[in-house]
Amino acid sequence: MTATAIPTTALQLRSVVQPDGTLQIRLEPTPVPTPGPDEVLIQVQATPINPSDIGLLLGPADLSTVQVTGTADRPVATARIPERAMPNMAARVGQSMPVGNEGAGLVVAAGASPAAQALLGRTVAVIGGAMYTQYRAMPATQCLVLPPGTTAAEGASCFVNPLTALSMVETMKREGHTALVHTAAASNLGQMLLKICQKDGVGLVNIVRKPEQAALLRSLGAQYVCDSSAPTFMAELTDALAATGATMAFDATGGGTLAGQILQCMEAAINRKAQEYSRYGSAVHKQVY
Repeated sequence: MTATAIPTTALQLRSVVQPDGTLQIRLEPTPVPTPGPDEVLIQVQATPINPSDIGLLLGPADLSTVQVTGTADRPVATARIPERAMPNMAARVGQSMPVGNEGAGLVVAAGASPAAQALLGRTVAVIGGAMYTQYRAMPATQCLVLPPGTTAAEGASCFVNPLTALSMVETMKREGHTALVHTAAASNLGQMLLKICQKDGVGLVNIVRKPEQAALLRSLGAQYVCDSSAPTFMAELTDALAATGATMAFDATGGGTLAGQILQCMEAAINRKAQEYSRYGSAVHKQVY
């Protein structure tokens, strides 16, 4: 253990759906956990806000109705939830829910195991939920030690987007594909994926929804960018798929017709090189996640 003064209670940000149809965001005092033998206690110094954090934090609340009460040290933000959205919140009513997917901070206490003790005094990044808090206990094996000189703010977003982008390329390789397609490609995740594919020499077809998003990706060196709002989208997508040979796609938008359009264009691109016609289509495996 360390001599750093550790309080017995700390503050944690919580989101609560109330029975009266309001959502409250407030700071609640919680006991500071004692790390187990293989755990460390992290003084959280930085956390990002991911889209999934916003979904839990704010739910369907109408932010135009936000009112702030409480004190400067313990403010409480309250917003109305539209009546039509309340049935979907039934499971959350009355539950004080912690928020925050990932973050980073200083390891101020550690369990007895060598792995935990080795992290004492180190700045680490973690993903474990409930990260909008002052102190968080985590297994030592789930901590990513940041390089010397790296601040918690610089390392707080190590997991959700970067590891997702890396896993896309690794999944592509493991499943025998050689190039891939990504929707919502102008997002932070999409830009990370673009840089990884450029470095690894992986063909990438980027699908966006606006001309300005296409311009952004092209400014970053993207070779294949298809705007789904353009009337020539299907033809351009087929051309890009034929050029890259992409047979795997990650659809970050979900729902709608886009996944079907991607598969349709993959089939059209493959058939351009078909040696003979088959009414059953190609035997090449095509995948959309």
